[in-house]
Amino acid sequence: MRVDAHVQFRDVSRFRYPCVSDDSPLRRNYLPEHLAPILRRNRFEGAVAVAALTTPDETRWLLELAGRHDFVAGVVGWADLACPRLGHVLDEYQCHPKFKGLRHPVEGEPDGNWLLREDVIRGLGELARRGIPFGLAIGPAQLKLVPRLAERVPELHMAIEHLGKPPIAHGGSDGWASDLEAAARLPQVFCTLSGLITEADWSGWNPGQLRPYIAHALGVFGPERLMFGSDWPRCTLAGTWKEVLAAFTQAAGPLPMPTREQILGGASTRFYGLAAAAS
Repeated sequence: MRVDAHVQFRDVSRFRYPCVSDDSPLRRNYLPEHLAPILRRNRFEGAVAVAALTTPDETRWLLELAGRHDFVAGVVGWADLACPRLGHVLDEYQCHPKFKGLRHPVEGEPDGNWLLREDVIRGLGELARRGIPFGLAIGPAQLKLVPRLAERVPELHMAIEHLGKPPIAHGGSDGWASDLEAAARLPQVFCTLSGLITEADWSGWNPGQLRPYIAHALGVFGPERLMFGSDWPRCTLAGTWKEVLAAFTQAAGPLPMPTREQILGGASTRFYGLAAAAS
């Protein structure tokens, strides 16, 4: 099936979203009933909802939504990796069949080596023991830490979100390309092709600007470990959901159908184990 591997849902009456200003177009509800018709029109059968907030309450809400909407094939939630009670929280989450992983906004941590802290490593070790994937919400500065993290927790399956946020708006790589290649040498690491149009100039981007970054990702990861994601609704700051899909199609160029379908759903279905949840 075709899967959008990175979407968020928002309910401004239920949660406060600190990173969204009061005058932002994102300061409104974005719910499954808003996304479902978009996916249907574009022949996508499923989506993976990822946490926007660092609170278990939002993860519980996302799991409730997934229970009510069949197309929400999986939830990547949040939990405090450094908390001594992490195991109890994971026990709760894993009671839900659509719980598929955890993520953390590592890029926003003041400690540049947060990923390698001993208490965080213990938490990530617990994820690895349970077979729970981890979403790496990182920028170029943290991308170089991925091989070191893999050395510490070799059984942890990881997904680098948004290609590690390459500097598309500046048109350079600034070490991003070599760091992504080093991460790609690790077979347990996947990557999401998401969030790229908002790393470009929001009002002046075009698919050609994305092409070298997508080509590099394809070259080092291959289609089997690349997952298309729209980054909806944040993508709407720079373009519509359909424009994100069209940008990927144009930037990637002509691909054999099996290669294209791996990126548009095969890789994410395998990484998150979505088949059972979406059946």
